[in-house]
Amino acid sequence: MKEQTVYFIEGDGIGQEVSTAARIVLDSAVEKAYKGSKKLIWKELLAGEKALKEKGTHLPEETLAALAGAEVALKGPLTTPVGTGIRSLNVTLRQAFDLYACIRPIRYYEGVASPVKAPEKINMVIFRENVEDVYMGIEWASCTPEAKKLITFIKEELGKEISMEAAIGLKPMTPKGSTRLIKSAIEYALRENRRSVTLVHKGNIMKCTEGAFRNLGYELAEKSYASEIMTEKEAQSGMSKKLLLNDRIADAMFQEALIYPEKYDVLATSNLNGDYLSDALAAQVGGLGLAPGVNMGEKLAIFEATHGTAPNMVGKDMANPCSIILSGAMLLKHVDMPDAGELIEKAVEQAITNKTVTHDLASQMKDAKSLSCSDFTKVLQDLL
Repeated sequence: MKEQTVYFIEGDGIGQEVSTAARIVLDSAVEKAYKGSKKLIWKELLAGEKALKEKGTHLPEETLAALAGAEVALKGPLTTPVGTGIRSLNVTLRQAFDLYACIRPIRYYEGVASPVKAPEKINMVIFRENVEDVYMGIEWASCTPEAKKLITFIKEELGKEISMEAAIGLKPMTPKGSTRLIKSAIEYALRENRRSVTLVHKGNIMKCTEGAFRNLGYELAEKSYASEIMTEKEAQSGMSKKLLLNDRIADAMFQEALIYPEKYDVLATSNLNGDYLSDALAAQVGGLGLAPGVNMGEKLAIFEATHGTAPNMVGKDMANPCSIILSGAMLLKHVDMPDAGELIEKAVEQAITNKTVTHDLASQMKDAKSLSCSDFTKVLQDLL
């Protein structure tokens, strides 16, 4: 029997409900697909409010030590205070283990309510740089000594005028960080026979950061993938290769995602642009409750729910577990259990087709049956 260790963090708020549902469905899918020849071994790690209660800290050293030697983990949502309090645990984990690629596949499930006319045209995978840019959290508040000192230096040494009352934030982007993110997107697209990779940037304004991200993508393609990748200009001249590499300015890409989503396949983005785009695209196909994702580095991959903790739903057995369950399906494919992952994806699709869904989806669908989180979990088990 092949045993695969999966570390899991329940998460805060509805995390306990959806994480439990995910473990049940993943175990059932593995059993159905492999008839006992493969098995998941679950090991819990503490983080967030549960860790604070039991260990006196939001992120215990034991958790960090276990993840340092881990291959995969499944994580529920963790609370991040806005504007004050602890720094984001999600960001801390990503930077501690250099989980540089946030990967989110986004597709439409027939029957789900959408604010756009043709959501079925959306089938994209976003590769978002995950540890640089604004995620480094380097900033100083307005009128602080640190902000004034930096503004003075910029004015006197670099000749740039900034109001002395300005808050200051830095946007570090390295060639290494940008290149490896774009490389992972290209490798994925080639491996999965996708049509194109689009570099999303704001290089028309921020030429040394966002513009460099774009340029590094084209340089990488020319240097390492010349026989497999063509540019948009080359494609227009009649050239034919395995993969198209193009680029779009970020604000224009938002419009394209609304009007011509069928033209786009894999998106490679800097951090902040990818944050906006992944949530916006998820909204077009049913919301974050149906959006899976993974934060991936060279050694460790943390698959996680992409939504928040929904404190108003805690203890009501109402939460939609699809985000973390579909993230679990991605995990199974990552650890060479693809048949089990596909069973889960088909079960979720069939449940939605049958209109047997949790309250958040049922409230947007005509004649749908509203199920509790636990009952929906049982439906998925039956559909596997």
